[in-house]
Amino acid sequence: MKLDKTVLALAVTVVLWASAFPAIRVALGGYGPTELSLFRLAVATAVLVAVLPWMKVRLPARRDLPRVLAVGATGMSAYQLLLNWGETHVPAGTAALIMATVPAISALLAAAFLGERLGPAKVVGSLFALAGTVVIAMAGGETGYTLAAWTVLAAAVAQAVYHFAIKPLLRRYSGFEVATYAMVAGTTLLLPFAPVTARAVLAAPADATLAALYLGILPSAAGFVVWGYAVARLTVTAATAALYLVPVTALVVAYVWLGEKPRLVELLGGLATLAGVALLNRRPRSLVTEGDRSAEEVSGVPSVRGTAGPPRG
Repeated sequence: MKLDKTVLALAVTVVLWASAFPAIRVALGGYGPTELSLFRLAVATAVLVAVLPWMKVRLPARRDLPRVLAVGATGMSAYQLLLNWGETHVPAGTAALIMATVPAISALLAAAFLGERLGPAKVVGSLFALAGTVVIAMAGGETGYTLAAWTVLAAAVAQAVYHFAIKPLLRRYSGFEVATYAMVAGTTLLLPFAPVTARAVLAAPADATLAALYLGILPSAAGFVVWGYAVARLTVTAATAALYLVPVTALVVAYVWLGEKPRLVELLGGLATLAGVALLNRRPRSLVTEGDRSAEEVSGVPSVRGTAGPPRG
């Protein structure tokens, strides 16, 4: 029964994070990228703060506040702004395929700044993943689409920086605590946009507001909690493999919900990206150490030598 609950939690996480991409497209029908970013983060923060008494979350130490602010700025504020702006032109499923490059970018950051060694397979995997993204970005042919696709890739970079930057925090705090700190920091940084966001809430159509509320409550807040439950009870291999389903599921949800049909060249680029990430994540079972396992249990993201992160929406 425990396995059934764990698999269910993993499936719920995949669906929640995949559905975020089309939900963003719906919410953008009534909100600009900036207003949606603040609204979503504020809702998610309110939900996380509401459960703090049950999650035993500690206040961060004063010395960690600059890093908390930095991870909130990258993984929350910048990520939301860039992804939302990108999805004004890029279809939801295509955005999910681009975001699948996060593990490859994380691996390159770890090699550049932490001195982690990338073997031939990981180098080839990273190049494949990035090449697939380039194919997707150039597939539109129009300037608006291409610029928006690069903006989604910039969101992937922001998310990769987040996973890279939280590593010192995860030595002292739980994954839920770090996610909460980052969410609060990211929301705070966007508060100057509160007046325009409030006006947008009053003027937006109901479907856009419901989509924005959905994004904050489920993919952003509940997604972290459910994912943490699942990954703490699964092996590295099982958890990582499930995340490959996020962009695939996003394509299906976007087709059912929005009627989006990706072009063949986008699918080919997406396949190259996923193949590259799969090669990047491939490692012998002997390398799945207890240290990797512990890092996953506190961070809520699977690690490839501690570098990968989920393509959440």
